[in-house]
Amino acid sequence: MHISPFFFRWGAVLCLLLGLSGCSPQNNAPTQILWDEWGVPHVFAQNEQELFRGLGWAQMHNHANLILKLFGRSRGRSAEYWGGQENLQRDMLIHQLGLPELAESWWQQQDATHKPNIEAFVAGMNAYAQAHPEAIDSTYQQVLPVTVQDMNLHTLYVFYTRFVGGGDLGMIQRWEETGSNTYAIAPSRSQSGHAMLVQNPHLPWFDEFLFFEAHGVAPGVNVYGANLAGLPGFGIAFNEHLGWSHTNNTIDNADTYELSLQEEGYLLDGEVKDFDKRQKVLKLKKEDGSLEEVKLEIWESVFGPVIKKGPHKALAIRFYLERPNSGKEWWEMAKARNFEEFETALKMEQIPFWNVMYADQEGNIYYLFNGHVPLRKQGDWDFWNGIVPGTTSNNLWTQVHPYADLPKVKNPETGWLQNANDPPWTCTDPLVLHPEDYPPYMAPVYNFFRPQRSARMLAEDASVSFEELVDYKLSTRMEMADRLLDDLFDAIDAYGGEKAKAARAVLQQWDRCCNADSRGAVLFYNWARKMNPYDPSIYQEPFELAKARTTPDGLADPQQAVKLLEAAAKELEEAYGSMEVPWGEVCRLRYNGRDLPANGADGSVGVFRVASATPAADGRMQVRAGDSWVAVIEFGPKVKAKVLLSYGNATQPGSPHFGDQLELFSRKEMRDAWFYRPDIEQHLEKIETLQNGRFVEQE
Repeated sequence: MHISPFFFRWGAVLCLLLGLSGCSPQNNAPTQILWDEWGVPHVFAQNEQELFRGLGWAQMHNHANLILKLFGRSRGRSAEYWGGQENLQRDMLIHQLGLPELAESWWQQQDATHKPNIEAFVAGMNAYAQAHPEAIDSTYQQVLPVTVQDMNLHTLYVFYTRFVGGGDLGMIQRWEETGSNTYAIAPSRSQSGHAMLVQNPHLPWFDEFLFFEAHGVAPGVNVYGANLAGLPGFGIAFNEHLGWSHTNNTIDNADTYELSLQEEGYLLDGEVKDFDKRQKVLKLKKEDGSLEEVKLEIWESVFGPVIKKGPHKALAIRFYLERPNSGKEWWEMAKARNFEEFETALKMEQIPFWNVMYADQEGNIYYLFNGHVPLRKQGDWDFWNGIVPGTTSNNLWTQVHPYADLPKVKNPETGWLQNANDPPWTCTDPLVLHPEDYPPYMAPVYNFFRPQRSARMLAEDASVSFEELVDYKLSTRMEMADRLLDDLFDAIDAYGGEKAKAARAVLQQWDRCCNADSRGAVLFYNWARKMNPYDPSIYQEPFELAKARTTPDGLADPQQAVKLLEAAAKELEEAYGSMEVPWGEVCRLRYNGRDLPANGADGSVGVFRVASATPAADGRMQVRAGDSWVAVIEFGPKVKAKVLLSYGNATQPGSPHFGDQLELFSRKEMRDAWFYRPDIEQHLEKIETLQNGRFVEQE
């Protein structure tokens, strides 16, 4: 769609005259969605409710079928809708955890000022479905209409089964890179004298982990960022004044208890206690289309719902589920104009998980080990991170630590903060947070190669430019190679045969990166995976917090390391005919019909550009997780931002934005975030205007 710039000339002039950075709509201006060339909706609204209505419409425009599939699952009715044992098992878990009942309770407790926003978001979703029935696959039409309960159900399902309780429930353990990177750079460390922020979650590239990019402008609001598809508002974002990001934190706020069964109950403090039991009837769609009733018996203990039963033991899981207003907290964060307002939002303590990293226009940077940390009577990290004895009420917790108790750092002397899913202690170096100052169960003590690479890039640069920060974010250098190659070469000299020496020649010429054209990266990575970088026993010098950026180091068994290198080299020659096969020939970006050379690797080898791959049918590796939403932001007089949503901003069939940003990913490029209206107007795809509850495309 071509729209003459003259159409907007008066609006642009008015923006300049009024000095409005986002140019919020005037009282008589209609609410509109300006769609840019990357399929990003810029919603200019008269008020908050119309902004959320526009966001709901826009999400369905780009992800209608995906969202309805996700909501069908979160309702615990996917087996009824689509059949299948996998869906039935998911439905059973949702009902065992009591999520439908909890969603209803949460809605009753929802903040009254934010409820209208949620209702408007849902209304926008349903309005899109009604206006565009052709966009909804027949498979998913039965999920309509979307309800406000779907917002809480989907929030509960994603937050608690995929993140808070993901490890305990075993649902995401196979995804090593369900994590993130983030940086905050203070003016003292910034070449421009302005604070900078890196936002970089890296999650699986499918289903409930997909991000949606959007921009929202209303009176008093101008916010740009991303949220998981299907959720209202912004989870990671920036405005004219400040921005924040999240990373998965090393927090244990879901506990699995082992119950000892006796008679019809379980032992607690030496006495038999009865389970609270109830039954539900689920439905399973059979191949002939008929519905089979499946009875589910739900057992509840004082520790939480039972998720697995045996003849003598049962496992129960416990979450803290008393804070229903995470959406309200995120919205207050998005509207904050300074650190004081932002911290006031954080003190609501509604968000159950995720570190917070922050930077603002005034030059503040801040890190918070955020989340609902149970207030426990005793025990250390190892005790609570395992299966907890459920025979004593001494192990039962009911409250969580207040904001004041959580590890946090504001404006460190180093001038930088980082988190790459490492514990809070290593957010900057030299350390300013120390484990002994906190309960022993607060967080573990360890550090791996990815956060070490993260810290190294900042620690070695006293004056970081915006362009350098982009380069650091896209860096594919392997910290593990820098740490161990010298030891491996010495081991080859001592124990290596011809194959090992040939492999050394390849590794000596290698750039120690995993760019698409890097030769030697596949060899090193194959060797590293055989060694298992996360196994502390492979290192001569174990990790030590006092040497948080330089340990572990050395090879505990040099002879075994050489044998594994020879095996890795032989495998490559058999599979690809050479040890020098380029990384991008083996590691591929395959998504919606595209097949491009990848760069980056999983974080185990210390790569900051995370691209986690799994084996493909043709023997190559296919990236299926990693860098998702990526943003580098500088908070000067005008906000400057480069962004990338790796897999594109849509999944609807036929959308030009289904995978359109993968070519940028493959070339290690980012794109400009069009934050100001005159810039948006130079890159328009189409405009939709709100009329009678629907957005109508402008001719």
